[in-house]
Amino acid sequence: MNKWYDEQYSFQVEVIAVSHNNTTEHHCRNGEQVGDVFACGYGCPVNSCGQGICSKTMMILFPMMEAIRSGGSLLNLGGVSAFSKEFLCPDGVVKYCLTASKNNDDNFHLNSHYQE
Repeated sequence: MNKWYDEQYSFQVEVIAVSHNNTTEHHCRNGEQVGDVFACGYGCPVNSCGQGICSKTMMILFPMMEAIRSGGSLLNLGGVSAFSKEFLCPDGVVKYCLTASKNNDDNFHLNSHYQE
């Protein structure tokens, strides 16, 4: 891997609640628990143990991350702030909070990094 671009945003995804008596056992294949934190720039979020976030959850997460990367606000999607939104996994078992942090002003698409 040769990561050559410093991403404009970094993302943190924290597990803030789980249904089914506060346990995901027998309900969440990934075994995520309250307090688990996943982080990323452009790639898929991973936790401190190097385990990736649930692939089903990534289907919901990626469009929100792209909204931020393209200059949008999560307030337009029901977020608690421009850079933060709570959401449920597709199975309705795990509740997450996505938080974006701006690292720099160098937008990948606007600053001619993308070349055909």
